This record gives sequence, structure tokens and C-alpha cells, in this order.
Amino acid sequence: MKNIILQFKKKYEARSPISVITCYDYSFARLFADTNVDCILVGDSLGNVIQGQSSTIPVTLDEMIYHTKAVNRGAPGKTVIADMPFMSYQISVEEGMRSAGRIMKETTADCVKLEGDSDLVLELTRRLTEAGVPVFAHLGLTPQSVHTLGGHRVQGKTEESQKRMLEKAKQLQDAGAFALVLEMIPESLGKEITESLQIPTIGIGAGRFTSGQVLVMQDLLGMNETFRPKFLKTFANLSEQIKTSVNLYHSEVEGRSFPSQEHTF
Repeated sequence: MKNIILQFKKKYEARSPISVITCYDYSFARLFADTNVDCILVGDSLGNVIQGQSSTIPVTLDEMIYHTKAVNRGAPGKTVIADMPFMSYQISVEEGMRSAGRIMKETTADCVKLEGDSDLVLELTRRLTEAGVPVFAHLGLTPQSVHTLGGHRVQGKTEESQKRMLEKAKQLQDAGAFALVLEMIPESLGKEITESLQIPTIGIGAGRFTSGQVLVMQDLLGMNETFRPKFLKTFANLSEQIKTSVNLYHSEVEGRSFPSQEHTF
């Protein structure tokens, strides 16, 4: 197992931004293994981008374990974070310990990520850390709570909610979280939380002043033409390249130019 806490600590202390990308399968993990990206997150966002669900809520623990194992096989040298899916830890601390134990034992992930700031999450963070399981926390827009948050909206817009999020971030740090995702919050709040903590913050729609950034791989590679939130920058246009390539393949099959003699035995 890689020492994820030491890796993050060294970059954090050097003020070197940390790059995180999601991944869900062996093929892309092999590609990302040959890049400079710091860390791979096997996110429950697979519910949206792999399964076509409207939210992350249907994703199961067994599915998270399946995808995390595939990613670890493709990128054994990369730090891998595994999301704990909805209702794998919200029932009780004991249930959360069992779920995290399965992820760590069955996938060889380097840590688990928990959403939220409830008393249960704080206690589970503390217990997991004591048991030797690194915990990546997550505040702001927490997709598993999208129904109670009123949809995919920017969080922390009022003074009261900002004060609460700042306090909860400190509590998660004190409970043992080694890093914190901040999702869809005002840049000023992302900056304030980052400057108030002694652990790295990883932003997604949290502005320029967090300790690092995370994006969903399909989003940054331009594979979803209909998803263009304000925080997203696309670094490629694979949707068009993929469709063009498949249409070219179809055309050559239909025109009998593929396979040619060079492709036969």
C-alpha cells in the first residue's frame, strides 16, 4: 500500500497543487497510470457516468468494490481513493466499519471517502482512523444527500451555512480526516476553509485557492456533450473523436475496405 497521507502531506507542505481524476475501469486506469496525475478516485459518480443513473444513490458496495479492484489492477502504482456508497455507512458506525473493512481488504484501495458532517460520520472518521484506515472527507454539495439539499446547487451561500461548514471542516480534521473534498461552494469559502485547516482541500467547483482539484474523467475528456457545469473545463473532445472513429469503422466495413489483406492470416 502506498502511504497516501505522506504523499499528500509532502505536496501540501510544498504548496504544490494536488491533481485527482476519477476512474472506474482497468483500461482507463492503465492509461492514467502512465500520466503525472497524483491520485485516482473511484467515485460513486459511476452511477451517473457508467450506469446512466440520475444520481449516485443506487450504487452498491459490491459495485464499488468491483470497480475499485479493476482500477487497482490497471494502476497499481497510483494512489487510489474509494468512495463509500450511499447507506454503506449511514446506518451505524459499526456498519460503516464493516463496509470500509471490505473495501480495504478486497480492493487494496489506499483510503475511503465519506460524504457529510453528521455526528455519525465524525465518529466513524475517528474510529476508522484509529483502526488504520485513512479517511478522505467531503463537504459542500454531497451527492448522496442531493434530495435533502434541494438538488445540485451551490452550497454555503449564506453566512450561517458558511460558518457551519467551516466548523464542520475543522471537526472532520480533528476526527482524523487526512484530506477534504469541497464541492460546489463559493470560492471565498473554499479559500477560508483551506486557510483554516492543516490538511489538504481538494476542490470541484470550489475555486482557485484549494490545495488541489478533482474532475470526473468523462467530463474533463469531453465525453458528455450535454453536461457543461460552470466549474468544468474540458481538456479534450473525445465524444466527437469516438463517434468519428466508429463511423469510419462502419463505413469501411460496409464498403468492404476493412479488413484488407494486411489484416488477414
